[in-house]
Amino acid sequence: MKISTRGRYGVRLLIDLAEHLDESHVSLASIAERQKISARYLEQVAVILRRAGYIRSVKGASGGYTLIKLPSEILVGDVLRVLEGDILIVDDVRPGETENALQRCIRSVVYNRLNIAISSLVDHITLCSMVGTSDEDAGYMYFI
Repeated sequence: MKISTRGRYGVRLLIDLAEHLDESHVSLASIAERQKISARYLEQVAVILRRAGYIRSVKGASGGYTLIKLPSEILVGDVLRVLEGDILIVDDVRPGETENALQRCIRSVVYNRLNIAISSLVDHITLCSMVGTSDEDAGYMYFI
């Protein structure tokens, strides 16, 4: 599994909004500038997050976006699933497809355990836990 640009940018967009929660709304242009992300691409990601119920848009010339939920209620795992689909290392066995004993062993000993570990990690990280954890000199440091 590799998290795409959409997933990475979406998480950054939500963290930026959480960091500016005291503002009534934040423009995508300002987020794009702070995060060094294409504003056009960020618009596409924002549409997905808006439809999923994470953000709402404020219309008008000085419009922007704001979080609908509290940062403590938004799990990174849920956001990644909305933006990426499943976050599995290897796809599940399709109906009608069979695996030999070695394939089943590798799936149960390695792939399934990785899936569980990744889900367990991202399903316990909230936006709130990531807000304010950056050190501009050292880059971003996230504390879990």
